[in-house]
Amino acid sequence: MSPISSSGISKKRLPTVDISLGLWQDRPPREVTATARLADKLGFGRVWVGEMATYDAFALATSVGTGFEHSELVVGPLAVTVRDPAMIAIGAASVADLTGRHVSIALGTSSTVVVEKWHGRSRSGAARALAESTRGVRALMNGERGEVAGTVVRTSGYRLRLQPPGGRLIVAAFGDKALRAAVELGDELVLNLVSAEQAGRLIARCKEIAAELKTGMPVVSVWAPAAVAEHGPSQVSIDQLRRGLVPYLAAPGYSDMFVRAGFADVIEAARAGAAPRELLSQVSDAMVATVGIVGTAADARAQLEAYRAAGVDTVVAVPSSTDSDPAGQVTMELLAEMA
Repeated sequence: MSPISSSGISKKRLPTVDISLGLWQDRPPREVTATARLADKLGFGRVWVGEMATYDAFALATSVGTGFEHSELVVGPLAVTVRDPAMIAIGAASVADLTGRHVSIALGTSSTVVVEKWHGRSRSGAARALAESTRGVRALMNGERGEVAGTVVRTSGYRLRLQPPGGRLIVAAFGDKALRAAVELGDELVLNLVSAEQAGRLIARCKEIAAELKTGMPVVSVWAPAAVAEHGPSQVSIDQLRRGLVPYLAAPGYSDMFVRAGFADVIEAARAGAAPRELLSQVSDAMVATVGIVGTAADARAQLEAYRAAGVDTVVAVPSSTDSDPAGQVTMELLAEMA
């Protein structure tokens, strides 16, 4: 039975809420430091520090984490075909030692643009690399020597000289092979840009894998872009989130999810090779809300409740940052009240 508030309104259980730095390309890069420090001040349990085109993730995590009083840090997802296990473990342990915060590591396969074009590495065998890297990082985070002789990832003999970073090993997954690596080797699975319905599907699949492997389920988190205001966010904030959806519209799995959610016309255009600008004009506010925490405070609560009902333990909100809500302050304050 759902708990009843003093006002007589039923309140369903909500997932935990973390904050991930948006690294929005249309905002001043240093704004993320304000977002991070505000998230800590508001008492969010974890702040996730990713890596895109500006700051090195370990450098940014050290910079913001040095002043934290409440939040732990999550660094990543880091591309497993760009950084090797020893490099990842050294970075995490360095941040933990320098900031005095527990540091979790998120691993992922990243994109072809980042891995092959930016870094000149091969993304071939990315799912296998994810599993092999997870094994290596797992051992190093446990204070053991890393010993992996994989087909893509290799490490041998190194043991951390600093104390292990103390956090979780998190695997970003969507496809079946990556989900298996998360269940078998990770402490936590994180899903990116999924509806509550899709999250439920993937969680059900993970439970099947866990049964096959005779192991327990990892904690499940979902990244969700967020723009929340008492009477609804500005259109500028929603448009910022809309732009983030375009690269996923034709991607396997994501496209099927949006079709099931009722956006078949947009997906057909994406699959036919429509230009990004044309696709952006077809992405509706409702489409953003399907995979985000968007709208009024009441809308946000309903969306959080839907994720919890699907089996999600934590929603990692990526707050929009605009002139109408610098550093995502309004969004985070409202989410903090709910959480």
